Amino acid sequence: MHECGKSCINSIEIGRAALRIALTSSRVEETKVKERLAEHGIRSTAVDFGGEFIPSIVKIVERAVVAAQRQGLVTESHVGAGAVAGAAHEALEQVKVKAFGFNVGGKIGIARAGEHLCVAIYMGVGVLNLNELCVGLAHRSLASDE
Repeated sequence: MHECGKSCINSIEIGRAALRIALTSSRVEETKVKERLAEHGIRSTAVDFGGEFIPSIVKIVERAVVAAQRQGLVTESHVGAGAVAGAAHEALEQVKVKAFGFNVGGKIGIARAGEHLCVAIYMGVGVLNLNELCVGLAHRSLASDE
């Protein structure tokens, strides 16, 4: 993080934050990362997912929206939900070529500060223990009060 505080938080910093929380391997680690990010003015949350990729797309987007709303990253309006859903969908677009036709499992990381919101998807793709890994990351801007 930059030393200049909340005023210089930009989309790149928020992207890093979303990736950091998506990469956590336990709830304990997730809580620690969340607290560290909060010290820098970044709100964040994460949620796990898994299943066959194509049928899971809607569930993944929904889980991202619900998690962001429950943790107060966005308001329960169509603007807030739309920003999260759009970023989650874009992140999934980035990994769909690898994931199409396979089972997936991983974590969605969401981070927000001011007008910047990022959604990161970190997941394993494959059958049995023959997994490939992939990451998708997307940014949306929305009004600070949304």
